[in-house]
Formats: sequence, C-alpha cells, structure tokens
Amino acid sequence: MVDGIALENVGLRLGVKDFHFDCALSAGSVTAVTGPSGSGKSTFLNLIAGFETADSGRVLVAGGDVTQKHPSERPVSLIFQDNNLFSHLDLLTNVGLGISPSLKLTAENRKAISNALERVGLGGFEKRMPGTLSGGERQRAAFARALVRKKPILLMDEPFAALDPGLRLSMASLLLDLHRETGNTVVIVTHDPEEVGRLADHAIFIDHGRILAQASAKEFLARRDIPQLAEFLSG
Repeated sequence: MVDGIALENVGLRLGVKDFHFDCALSAGSVTAVTGPSGSGKSTFLNLIAGFETADSGRVLVAGGDVTQKHPSERPVSLIFQDNNLFSHLDLLTNVGLGISPSLKLTAENRKAISNALERVGLGGFEKRMPGTLSGGERQRAAFARALVRKKPILLMDEPFAALDPGLRLSMASLLLDLHRETGNTVVIVTHDPEEVGRLADHAIFIDHGRILAQASAKEFLARRDIPQLAEFLSG
C-alpha cells in the first residue's frame, strides 16, 4: 500500500476509447500530467477523484484502496480550470462548501474560512460575489476552498489555462507556497512544458489512453526519444 497515489493495472472503457494506467506517484510531490488534447489526462484525474470508476485494477490514494469509493469519501480536493464557484453565493459560502456541503458552519469554521481567504490574498472578501472578481481572484478563492478541506491530495485540471501570463506565474507561486506549507501531494494537468519545469518534481506523458513516459521533471524535459513527447516539448 502506498501513501501517495497508485493506479495498479487500471483499465477503463469509455464509449469506443480504452484507457490503461499503471503508475505510482510519490507522496508529498508535485506531478505534472501532460499529453495531447483528448489523450486521457482528465480521465486519469477523474479515476483518482472517483468521477470515473475503473473497470479493472485498483486505485490507491493516501494509503487506502478507493477503487469503489464515492468522490466524497476520497481524501482528495479538486481545482478546475473554471474554478467551480457558485455565482449566487458569496465567497464565504463558496469556500464553506469545502467544509460542509450542507453549510452548517460553526464560528470556528467561519474563522478558518476567513484565514484561508487571507492566506490567498483575499482578506475581507467574505461577502463578495464571484461575478465581482477577476479571473485570478476567483481562482484564489478556489485555492481557499481546497485549503479549508485539508485533504492530503490536491488534483488540478489545467487551473491556470485561462489566465494571462502574469497571473499564471502568481498562481504558480501560490501553489508552491501552499504545497511547501502543507506537504500535500499535487497532481496538475498542464499543456505547458514551462509549467512542468516551474512546478513539478515529476511528470507523466499520456497519449491514446496510455502512459508513454514517467520521469523526474528534469529528465522528462530533456527526453526526445518518444516522437509524441518530443513534439509536445517543442510545441
């Protein structure tokens, strides 16, 4: 049993597409998941999160077999590209959903939410509505929600793709700061080789539902022996 993440001979068929993943991701590390559009990166993340259930094999997360567990039962937080905030709820409530989906928040919970917002640079924004925020501020709010959940695994599906270059760098710095503080295990889907070098300890390259390469970030970025990977890195 591993403390990080392992997909042991995991097989999944979606429509006419077959996926097969067999890998282990170290606890406390940042792993970048890369590959062409439609290659299976989001499916890889969804198998870890529980939004897809493996047809065969096992999914191990933070030392436990979660193959058949509902997403809510897994020790995982997710941040999506669209930050997944509810437009009709203020930030305190949006972040509070990470603690209690029924929003039964104690005074201690509310203090934790305010502290999380302060930590991501949104102190005093509790009553602000998502529609009044910039893209970077909304993504910071999504980070705050992940913070209050205090889960050992953080999954991110191209969280910075819609941001301008300056904001991407700011959010990447925030991610690394929070990672160093918490020691969590991070898996981030990205199309950007520079982001791999900036953020990741390790990297995986997926194509046609298979892992074609897995290596340290430094070794990964130097590889040119796999044509699909070479094309991605020169892209």
